[in-house]
Amino acid sequence: MTRTPDAFLGGKIRLYQLEDGYRAGMDAAVLIAALNLQPGQTAMEFGCGAGAALLGAAALYDQVQFIGIELDTKAAALAQENVALNDMTGRVRVIEGDALGYHDARELDAVFFNPPFFDDPTALRAPKAGKTPAWMSDAGLVAWIDTGLRRLKSGGVITLIQRADRLDDILAALKGRAGAVTVLPIHVRSDETAKRVLVQATKTGKAPLQIRPPLVLHQAGETGFTAEADALFRGELRLEFRR
Repeated sequence: MTRTPDAFLGGKIRLYQLEDGYRAGMDAAVLIAALNLQPGQTAMEFGCGAGAALLGAAALYDQVQFIGIELDTKAAALAQENVALNDMTGRVRVIEGDALGYHDARELDAVFFNPPFFDDPTALRAPKAGKTPAWMSDAGLVAWIDTGLRRLKSGGVITLIQRADRLDDILAALKGRAGAVTVLPIHVRSDETAKRVLVQATKTGKAPLQIRPPLVLHQAGETGFTAEADALFRGELRLEFRR
């Protein structure tokens, strides 16, 4: 298992990541910036990998308890090591197991995840074998959303980031079970269509669906991040979605 030392959120956390595995980037930064957690709450990340988003969230929300669950044995062990590396063992716990089969008597205030983007293994060939579990899943996207909603208490919040072309599936899975849905389109470049969407919803919420102004990562013809994207990636900006 080859691993490399990295920093995330502008150095707010340190961690080891698997060299040939999934490596956290802008998706994770946007996901945790949207959580808007309150002191005393408990939040859980499904599929926490080596713990970048989990620990990044813990750095941004320092009065919240976090649980991460990860199916891959090596990634889960690395996440546990990264929790200790960042002195967060009192607030952050990592469980090795299947998020979709996880059962606990407690009801959570928030669930967040960056689910595998492809349900069909023929739809994508991951660049390296170690990245396959992070990009592909035998269980469909709806199963992830269903499990997340079942783990939430009434009024709890689910937040996920996914391919933009799956937005209709996400909204269908939330219909009748969650409201106050907020959609943030994410554009790699200002002159291109959205590649990602971040979706947040409140279990039993009643407010109407809201589509936010888009997040643009790069202006057309430029390679550097926009000011907003750079601030998000450094953990210096939070996205206020709660209604």
